[in-house]
Amino acid sequence: MNKLTEVVMKPLQDSIYMKPLTMCFTLNGVQRTWDMLEVHDSVSVVIYNITRNVLVLVKQFRPAVYYGSIPTEEKKGKIDLTQYPAELGITVELCAGIVDKNLSLEEIAKEEVLEECGYNVPVSSFERIGSYRASVGTSGSVQTAYYCEVTDDMKVAAGGGVEDENIEVIEMSIQEIKKYISQNNILSPGSFLFGIYWFLYNKAK
Repeated sequence: MNKLTEVVMKPLQDSIYMKPLTMCFTLNGVQRTWDMLEVHDSVSVVIYNITRNVLVLVKQFRPAVYYGSIPTEEKKGKIDLTQYPAELGITVELCAGIVDKNLSLEEIAKEEVLEECGYNVPVSSFERIGSYRASVGTSGSVQTAYYCEVTDDMKVAAGGGVEDENIEVIEMSIQEIKKYISQNNILSPGSFLFGIYWFLYNKAK
């Protein structure tokens, strides 16, 4: 996961995941513009293994987080990997995925848990936490969060994602997750913190 080579920054090209656009509008009599991205909605899942009392999470390299960790003056052209290693962009997250299939959100959540973490969970076992807006300054897409409990017997595959995904499955006890979210600099998205705090408040014993 940490072997990063040949990082070069380029202008945005055609993408199947996002579409840049500008909204022109008048608000309270003032004409304004706002640059945005049209992206897919998504689901995320808080997974708790009740066999061993651990949260099942994922780690992966996030290019945008890596890019944001590099000083502005160093972001052009080829990046010096000896000065900016891959670890700067490796995040801890909930299992998650985009909504890009004609399936229910629970069915998409089930697929993501199987593909990323290797657990085969019945659709009926997904408890809906709620929906919220992600990236309100750029996309305003909707993410829907779920909770499910798994056992070791439900583990049917190694996980790690599909195709070119490079996902590492990790586990944290309740004490470990409390320590992790108490850090000053947390390499995780806000949706992760929402899901974890919901779990600690509603499910943790």
